[in-house]
Amino acid sequence: MTRMFGTDGVRGVANTMMLTGENAFRIAQLATRHLLLNHKKHERPIYIGKDTRRSGDMLEHAVAAGIASMGAEVRLLGVVPTPAVAYVTRERQGLGGIVISASHNPFQDNGIKVFGADGYKISDAIENAIEQDMITGAKHELPTGAGVGVILPDDQSIKSWLENLKRLLKEGGSTRRLKVALDCANGALSQWAPKFFAEMGFSVDTIGASPDGVNINNGVGSTHIGALSKMMSREHFDVGFAFDGDADRVIAMTSDGDVIDGDFILAIVARYLKGQDRLPGHSLVTTVMSNLGLDLAMKGLDIKVYKTRVGDRFVLEEMQKTSAVVGGEQSGHIILSDYASTGDGLLTACFLMKIIRETGASLKDLSLVMSKLPQVLLNIRVKHKNFESIPQIQNEIKQVEEKLTGRGRVLVRPSGTENLVRVMAEGPDEREIRHIVDSLAKVISHHLC
Repeated sequence: MTRMFGTDGVRGVANTMMLTGENAFRIAQLATRHLLLNHKKHERPIYIGKDTRRSGDMLEHAVAAGIASMGAEVRLLGVVPTPAVAYVTRERQGLGGIVISASHNPFQDNGIKVFGADGYKISDAIENAIEQDMITGAKHELPTGAGVGVILPDDQSIKSWLENLKRLLKEGGSTRRLKVALDCANGALSQWAPKFFAEMGFSVDTIGASPDGVNINNGVGSTHIGALSKMMSREHFDVGFAFDGDADRVIAMTSDGDVIDGDFILAIVARYLKGQDRLPGHSLVTTVMSNLGLDLAMKGLDIKVYKTRVGDRFVLEEMQKTSAVVGGEQSGHIILSDYASTGDGLLTACFLMKIIRETGASLKDLSLVMSKLPQVLLNIRVKHKNFESIPQIQNEIKQVEEKLTGRGRVLVRPSGTENLVRVMAEGPDEREIRHIVDSLAKVISHHLC
């Protein structure tokens, strides 16, 4: 049995392997058991949210049944973003939260993410314990009669998450009516973001807000930024935002079509917070995938950059270790720990709008805080991801690293959620690094595809 939990919970093709109804039921049972073991107040509910995938209903029912079979109360939030579940769990003092989503993956995939009572994803130790129980088929006493948990719909708790974001946007600044373009990826924000921005006084136009169960992330959203670019080219918008399927990340766009990815967002937010004397340790946290341009910009602002492995859980761990209040990934997964316990695309968008309103600067002006070095990223679908065991691949990587010494860098890593090997290179000459990435891709494909 391969490891169940990846960098972002259990994920794969729905109704196969670990994501059948039976396994979802069992994972929920075991997760509930460990949540109960780690919390004294067992009467508190576990909140469940999901995105818009067709398989979400099936897995939601299985997960709810698994929780109730352990005697815990279930609150069904329905289709809501991942960060909303984390926020509600902590704010409403839940026992835990479970999100059924595969984030930016295609619609046939799905996943199970588990949050503790504190709104943070459960620890590696708890994941390992759940996995070990799955492997051994551990049996535990189940309640009967009145001890069985109840399953209740809950369409009210998400309002606390939205109200928190509204308070952020109301904190001072201009009330100038800005025109905002939104791409909701046909995902979990589809029914929430357009109404939210309209209620906050923005002029709003939206794409990717008509989910049908199979079109989540399909040609829209933060992983298909061209859809937002095309939309914004047709008329004037002050700013654009593209979210992913479960809305824990966002990519922004300036009025003239410049893409503002997570590196730019981190730079903008860090400079703003430092100016407000709200950046403890004058530091931020990002991953090894961040552009060298971010490092150079932050060095010029006397802001220290801590680097971690790719994955929001590693970013969060480093933030807690260093007391940083801002961290994230180039993909647009930004953690603002003064406001949330996990990445929140809508929160990040609101924070950018807050900065725009308070400073009077455009997003384009704000983005000038850094210059991005040419960077090329290629995802190679493979049969297995163990490229470290192939000498020919390792030799090619070593030769490239030597060639780029002092001028750029190359990074080859496996995806934590899919059968992909990701190749990234950056340096001053885009033509050169494209050639380098293509050469590496050919070697990797020859041995792993």
